[in-house]
Amino acid sequence: MQTEIVGATVRMASSDRDFRSACNIRAAAYSHHDPETGPRFGASDPMDRVEGTAVLLYRDTESGQDFGTARIQMSAFGPLALESGLCLPEWLANRPRAQISRLAVLAGAGPLVKLYLMKASYQYCLATQVRWMVIGARKPALIRNYRNLGFIDVFEPGAWKPLASGVGLPHLILAFDVVGAQAAWLESKNRLYRFMTEPQEEELLSLPAIDSVSQPLEILAD
Repeated sequence: MQTEIVGATVRMASSDRDFRSACNIRAAAYSHHDPETGPRFGASDPMDRVEGTAVLLYRDTESGQDFGTARIQMSAFGPLALESGLCLPEWLANRPRAQISRLAVLAGAGPLVKLYLMKASYQYCLATQVRWMVIGARKPALIRNYRNLGFIDVFEPGAWKPLASGVGLPHLILAFDVVGAQAAWLESKNRLYRFMTEPQEEELLSLPAIDSVSQPLEILAD
């Protein structure tokens, strides 16, 4: 499936070139904030290609350059990466869930890149009948962004957990109710409601029925 609009696309990585690009973005983005750990996040990761995992890329259609990436891992195919050494509470562990990780945007790319990657992750989870999105975050600004979308604390407020999948660094674990999101956004008059749920003026959203995560998926952004 291939659809084009003026601007950029958010699409699933499918080729060696795509996966290399995702790793390069991670290395550059994480190194920008922490030169010591950045290269570790940019190394080739077998998790990117296992069944039940989708790697998203935000790509400029004119230049062909990728500016951002995110990874979605679904619990239907096995424990989430963050569940290695971390026991989630029953209300979350017993529901279909997906971990959003390796969210990385090149410096100077602009805030919309991250927002479109989050919108694509949300739409993907809706399409694959995931109930909860789960993330581990460290940066205060990123945590605020997640909370603004409606993410809640999985453990008691302020409980930081070291994650093996996050090179052992402590993270705040947050979860997002995919099914109840639209009603919650509408009730709270969340300023991102229309952006997350409706096509923008120059946006075309194409989300085919998904039988497995290996099926091509493309979400278009203006």
